[in-house]
Amino acid sequence: AGMRFLLQYLGCFFAFFSTGFLIASTWTDCWMVNADDSLEVSTKCRGLWWECVTNVFDGIQTCDEYDSILAEHPVKLVLTRAMMITADILAGFGFLFLVLGLDCVKFLPDEPLIKLRICLVSGVMLLIAGLPAITGSVWYAVDVYVERSSLLFHNVFLGIQYKFGWSCWLGMAGSLGCFLSGALLTCCMYLFRETSSGRLHSAYSLRKGYSSARTIVTNVPLPSSQTATAKMYAVDTRV
Repeated sequence: AGMRFLLQYLGCFFAFFSTGFLIASTWTDCWMVNADDSLEVSTKCRGLWWECVTNVFDGIQTCDEYDSILAEHPVKLVLTRAMMITADILAGFGFLFLVLGLDCVKFLPDEPLIKLRICLVSGVMLLIAGLPAITGSVWYAVDVYVERSSLLFHNVFLGIQYKFGWSCWLGMAGSLGCFLSGALLTCCMYLFRETSSGRLHSAYSLRKGYSSARTIVTNVPLPSSQTATAKMYAVDTRV
Protein backbone atom coordinates (compact mmCIF):
# COMPACT_ATOMS: atom_id res chain seq x y z
CA ALA A 1 0.00 0.00 0.00
CA GLY A 2 2.84 2.39 0.82
CA MET A 3 4.45 1.92 -2.59
CA ARG A 4 1.11 2.48 -4.32
CA PHE A 5 0.60 5.74 -2.43
CA LEU A 6 4.12 6.85 -3.33
CA LEU A 7 3.60 6.18 -7.04
CA GLN A 8 0.26 7.98 -7.00
CA TYR A 9 1.66 11.05 -5.25
CA LEU A 10 4.71 11.19 -7.50
CA GLY A 11 2.44 10.92 -10.53
CA CYS A 12 0.23 13.69 -9.15
CA PHE A 13 3.28 15.90 -8.49
CA PHE A 14 4.64 15.54 -12.02
CA ALA A 15 1.17 15.84 -13.58
CA PHE A 16 0.48 19.09 -11.73
CA PHE A 17 3.69 20.79 -12.81
CA SER A 18 3.58 19.33 -16.32
CA THR A 19 0.08 20.66 -16.90
CA GLY A 20 1.14 24.06 -15.58
CA PHE A 21 4.22 24.12 -17.81
CA LEU A 22 2.20 23.23 -20.91
CA ILE A 23 -0.44 25.89 -20.26
CA ALA A 24 2.24 28.50 -19.48
CA SER A 25 4.22 27.72 -22.62
CA THR A 26 1.11 27.90 -24.80
CA TRP A 27 0.07 31.33 -23.58
CA THR A 28 3.41 33.06 -23.10
CA ASP A 29 5.24 35.14 -25.66
CA CYS A 30 8.81 33.83 -25.81
CA TRP A 31 8.90 30.84 -28.15
CA MET A 32 11.44 32.76 -30.25
CA VAL A 33 13.86 35.35 -28.86
CA ASN A 34 16.34 37.49 -30.75
CA ALA A 35 19.89 36.17 -30.71
CA ASP A 36 22.36 37.74 -28.27
CA ASP A 37 23.84 40.85 -29.75
CA SER A 38 25.58 43.60 -27.84
CA LEU A 39 24.24 46.18 -30.28
CA GLU A 40 20.61 45.39 -29.48
CA VAL A 41 18.85 47.81 -27.14
CA SER A 42 15.69 45.72 -26.85
CA THR A 43 14.68 42.10 -26.43
CA LYS A 44 12.23 40.79 -28.99
CA CYS A 45 10.17 37.71 -28.25
CA ARG A 46 7.65 35.92 -30.46
CA GLY A 47 4.98 33.66 -29.08
CA LEU A 48 2.17 31.68 -30.62
CA TRP A 49 -0.30 34.56 -30.31
CA TRP A 50 1.65 37.84 -30.14
CA GLU A 51 5.09 39.44 -30.34
CA CYS A 52 6.59 41.58 -27.59
CA VAL A 53 9.48 44.03 -27.51
CA THR A 54 11.10 44.91 -24.18
CA ASN A 55 13.46 47.87 -23.84
CA VAL A 56 16.70 46.82 -22.15
CA PHE A 57 17.21 50.13 -20.31
CA ASP A 58 13.80 51.01 -18.88
CA GLY A 59 12.07 47.60 -19.07
CA ILE A 60 9.02 48.95 -20.92
CA GLN A 61 7.29 46.19 -22.89
CA THR A 62 5.14 46.62 -25.96
CA CYS A 63 3.16 43.71 -27.42
CA ASP A 64 1.46 43.37 -30.78
CA GLU A 65 -1.08 40.63 -31.34
CA TYR A 66 -1.04 38.63 -34.54
CA ASP A 67 -3.87 38.80 -37.02
CA SER A 68 -7.05 36.84 -36.50
CA ILE A 69 -6.75 33.05 -36.22
CA LEU A 70 -8.68 32.91 -39.50
CA ALA A 71 -5.90 34.78 -41.27
CA GLU A 72 -3.10 33.05 -43.11
CA HIS A 73 -0.22 32.12 -40.83
CA PRO A 74 2.92 30.00 -41.27
CA VAL A 75 2.30 26.25 -41.06
CA LYS A 76 4.72 26.04 -38.13
CA LEU A 77 2.66 28.50 -36.11
CA VAL A 78 -0.74 26.95 -36.89
CA LEU A 79 0.26 23.37 -36.19
CA THR A 80 2.13 24.28 -33.00
CA ARG A 81 -0.95 26.09 -31.74
CA ALA A 82 -3.18 23.10 -32.47
CA MET A 83 -0.83 20.58 -30.87
CA MET A 84 -0.23 22.64 -27.74
CA ILE A 85 -3.92 23.34 -27.18
CA THR A 86 -4.67 19.62 -27.60
CA ALA A 87 -1.94 18.77 -25.10
CA ASP A 88 -3.30 21.34 -22.62
CA ILE A 89 -6.81 19.85 -22.75
CA LEU A 90 -5.64 16.25 -22.41
CA ALA A 91 -3.22 17.02 -19.60
CA GLY A 92 -5.84 19.04 -17.75
CA PHE A 93 -8.42 16.26 -17.84
CA GLY A 94 -5.75 13.71 -16.98
CA PHE A 95 -4.81 15.66 -13.87
CA LEU A 96 -8.45 16.03 -12.79
CA PHE A 97 -9.05 12.29 -13.18
CA LEU A 98 -5.89 11.60 -11.21
CA VAL A 99 -7.12 13.73 -8.31
CA LEU A 100 -10.33 11.69 -8.22
CA GLY A 101 -8.34 8.45 -8.29
CA LEU A 102 -6.09 9.28 -5.33
CA ASP A 103 -6.68 7.14 -2.27
CA CYS A 104 -6.68 10.21 -0.01
CA VAL A 105 -9.67 11.69 -1.88
CA LYS A 106 -13.01 10.53 -0.54
CA PHE A 107 -14.46 9.56 -3.90
CA LEU A 108 -15.77 5.99 -4.19
CA PRO A 109 -13.99 4.95 -0.98
CA ASP A 110 -15.47 1.42 -1.11
CA GLU A 111 -14.37 0.80 -4.71
CA PRO A 112 -10.55 0.59 -4.75
CA LEU A 113 -10.51 -1.24 -8.06
CA ILE A 114 -12.50 1.53 -9.76
CA LYS A 115 -10.13 4.14 -8.31
CA LEU A 116 -7.16 2.24 -9.75
CA ARG A 117 -8.88 2.18 -13.12
CA ILE A 118 -9.35 5.95 -12.87
CA CYS A 119 -5.60 6.26 -12.28
CA LEU A 120 -5.00 4.14 -15.37
CA VAL A 121 -7.24 6.38 -17.48
CA SER A 122 -5.41 9.43 -16.12
CA GLY A 123 -2.03 7.90 -16.95
CA VAL A 124 -3.08 7.06 -20.49
CA MET A 125 -4.40 10.59 -21.04
CA LEU A 126 -1.15 12.11 -19.78
CA LEU A 127 0.89 9.85 -22.04
CA ILE A 128 -1.23 10.87 -25.02
CA ALA A 129 -0.93 14.55 -24.02
CA GLY A 130 2.84 14.29 -24.09
CA LEU A 131 2.88 13.29 -27.77
CA PRO A 132 1.51 16.51 -29.34
CA ALA A 133 3.34 18.61 -26.76
CA ILE A 134 6.78 17.17 -27.48
CA THR A 135 6.08 17.14 -31.23
CA GLY A 136 5.01 20.78 -31.34
CA SER A 137 7.73 22.18 -29.09
CA VAL A 138 10.63 20.20 -30.58
CA TRP A 139 9.47 20.85 -34.15
CA TYR A 140 9.20 24.58 -33.46
CA ALA A 141 12.67 24.66 -31.89
CA VAL A 142 14.27 22.66 -34.69
CA ASP A 143 12.62 24.84 -37.34
CA VAL A 144 13.93 28.00 -35.67
CA TYR A 145 17.41 26.53 -35.37
CA VAL A 146 17.48 25.29 -38.97
CA GLU A 147 16.29 28.65 -40.28
CA ARG A 148 18.92 30.55 -38.32
CA SER A 149 21.69 28.11 -39.24
CA SER A 150 20.85 28.28 -42.95
CA LEU A 151 21.01 32.06 -42.88
CA LEU A 152 24.36 32.01 -41.12
CA PHE A 153 25.67 29.34 -43.47
CA HIS A 154 24.83 31.46 -46.53
CA ASN A 155 26.05 34.68 -44.84
CA VAL A 156 22.61 36.22 -45.15
CA PHE A 157 21.66 38.88 -42.61
CA LEU A 158 18.03 39.97 -42.61
CA GLY A 159 18.05 42.10 -39.49
CA ILE A 160 16.88 40.24 -36.42
CA GLN A 161 17.81 36.58 -36.07
CA TYR A 162 15.98 34.40 -33.59
CA LYS A 163 16.65 31.38 -31.41
CA PHE A 164 14.09 29.41 -29.41
CA GLY A 165 13.27 30.86 -26.00
CA TRP A 166 12.09 29.79 -22.57
CA SER A 167 8.46 29.20 -23.59
CA CYS A 168 9.67 26.48 -25.92
CA TRP A 169 11.74 24.99 -23.10
CA LEU A 170 8.62 24.96 -20.89
CA GLY A 171 6.77 23.02 -23.57
CA MET A 172 9.52 20.41 -23.72
CA ALA A 173 9.69 20.11 -19.93
CA GLY A 174 5.91 19.80 -19.66
CA SER A 175 5.78 17.08 -22.29
CA LEU A 176 8.53 15.07 -20.58
CA GLY A 177 6.71 15.46 -17.27
CA CYS A 178 3.52 14.11 -18.86
CA PHE A 179 5.40 11.06 -20.09
CA LEU A 180 6.92 10.48 -16.66
CA SER A 181 3.68 10.89 -14.71
CA GLY A 182 1.76 8.75 -17.20
CA ALA A 183 4.36 5.98 -16.91
CA LEU A 184 4.18 6.08 -13.11
CA LEU A 185 0.40 5.89 -13.10
CA THR A 186 0.13 3.04 -15.57
CA CYS A 187 2.79 1.07 -13.67
CA CYS A 188 0.88 1.79 -10.46
CA MET A 189 -2.28 0.39 -12.01
CA TYR A 190 -0.75 -2.82 -13.32
CA LEU A 191 1.39 -3.49 -10.26
CA PHE A 192 -1.47 -3.30 -7.79
CA ARG A 193 -4.49 -4.33 -9.85
CA GLU A 194 -4.08 -8.05 -9.16
CA THR A 195 -3.58 -7.47 -5.46
CA SER A 196 -6.69 -5.35 -5.17
CA SER A 197 -8.68 -7.78 -7.31
CA GLY A 198 -7.61 -10.67 -5.07
CA ARG A 199 -8.64 -8.81 -1.94
CA LEU A 200 -12.00 -7.90 -3.41
CA HIS A 201 -12.54 -11.51 -4.53
CA SER A 202 -11.66 -12.82 -1.07
CA ALA A 203 -14.00 -10.35 0.62
CA TYR A 204 -16.78 -11.25 -1.80
CA SER A 205 -16.23 -14.98 -1.17
CA LEU A 206 -16.39 -14.47 2.59
CA ARG A 207 -19.61 -12.47 2.31
CA LYS A 208 -21.10 -15.09 -0.01
CA GLY A 209 -20.11 -17.95 2.31
CA TYR A 210 -21.54 -16.14 5.30
CA SER A 211 -24.82 -15.51 3.46
CA SER A 212 -25.05 -19.18 2.39
CA ALA A 213 -24.43 -20.42 5.92
CA ARG A 214 -27.02 -18.04 7.24
CA THR A 215 -29.54 -19.31 4.70
CA ILE A 216 -28.86 -22.92 5.68
CA VAL A 217 -29.29 -22.15 9.34
CA THR A 218 -32.51 -20.32 8.62
CA ASN A 219 -33.93 -23.24 6.63
CA VAL A 220 -33.24 -25.81 9.36
CA PRO A 221 -36.58 -26.66 11.11
CA LEU A 222 -36.42 -25.43 14.66
CA PRO A 223 -38.02 -27.45 17.44
CA SER A 224 -41.41 -26.33 18.55
CA SER A 225 -41.40 -24.00 21.49
CA GLN A 226 -43.89 -26.22 23.31
CA THR A 227 -43.86 -30.05 23.16
CA ALA A 228 -46.97 -32.20 23.76
CA THR A 229 -45.89 -33.00 27.34
CA ALA A 230 -45.41 -29.34 28.12
CA LYS A 231 -48.86 -28.54 26.78
CA MET A 232 -50.45 -31.28 29.00
CA TYR A 233 -48.53 -29.97 31.98
CA ALA A 234 -49.78 -26.48 31.28
CA VAL A 235 -53.39 -27.73 31.06
CA ASP A 236 -53.08 -29.68 34.32
CA THR A 237 -51.59 -26.62 36.01
CA ARG A 238 -54.45 -24.41 34.93
CA VAL A 239 -56.96 -27.00 36.15
